[in-house]
Amino acid sequence: MSVLVGRKAPDFTAPAVLGCGTIVDDYSLTQRTRGKYVALVFYPLDFTFVCPTELVALDHRVEAFKERAVEVVAVSVDSQFTHAAWRNTPIDKGGIGPVQYTLVADVSHAIVRDYDVEVEGSAVA
Repeated sequence: MSVLVGRKAPDFTAPAVLGCGTIVDDYSLTQRTRGKYVALVFYPLDFTFVCPTELVALDHRVEAFKERAVEVVAVSVDSQFTHAAWRNTPIDKGGIGPVQYTLVADVSHAIVRDYDVEVEGSAVA
């Protein structure tokens, strides 16, 4: 495992679902977060039972992050279309609801590899 502390975060451009619900094909971490701190959150897959409570709780704190000039960005290896479906599914139906932060699609696993958070021998990060 590499250590990224003290080093510049690896940049990436990938498909994503923005906090407003719009799907974009070219979300650029550097361009979209210029002048802000970034809370980059990795989670394994959409529609799993482990992550929704944490991601919903994070959404409840987004305003506190924004007050501190922190952009919240979540990354998983699911597609932007799966992200959109999960975001459009109500919480009581197994979704995360309309979270206010960006969900980045890393279907190639390039981002999880660059950040060294991919679990070896696993299909998910």
